[in-house]
Amino acid sequence: MKFAFFFFIFISSIVSAQNMNIEKLGEIITKNSDSLEVKNNTWKFIHKDRILICIADKKANRMRIISPIAKKEQLTEELILNSLVANFHTALDVKYALSDEILWSVFTHPLKELTTHQVEDAISQVYYANLTFGTLFSSTSLTFPGNTKKKELQKSIPLKEKI
Repeated sequence: MKFAFFFFIFISSIVSAQNMNIEKLGEIITKNSDSLEVKNNTWKFIHKDRILICIADKKANRMRIISPIAKKEQLTEELILNSLVANFHTALDVKYALSDEILWSVFTHPLKELTTHQVEDAISQVYYANLTFGTLFSSTSLTFPGNTKKKELQKSIPLKEKI
């Protein structure tokens, strides 16, 4: 009897987490944005003082929230190496990634399995990974244990030069 009860609770929690859709995602982004542009399943928005973009694909069951940080030519070897260390220890659910000659903070996840809390947390982590790039390289106050020492930066990218 106990097994059946715990199995029911377990299955209920899984089913309730698998209900995200494009419309609900759009509502969450709208609630967490200071300004917003929407085109199909893409939302470009300002969260606090940073640009974030969310792209969702219902058919592929994927979504991604990204934020541009800096142009590739602005990055030193130390900044790139420190972002790789951060991907392992301090960026948590967000990663630093290079695409189209731009460094981004990136969160990716299956769409329908997301909860409202996870989307809101993802927005926060993408924001903080962008904000702390060049200093803490962190998406939250949490850190995975291990060697988190980063190389001393000779010169950080000034905030005004960031994208």
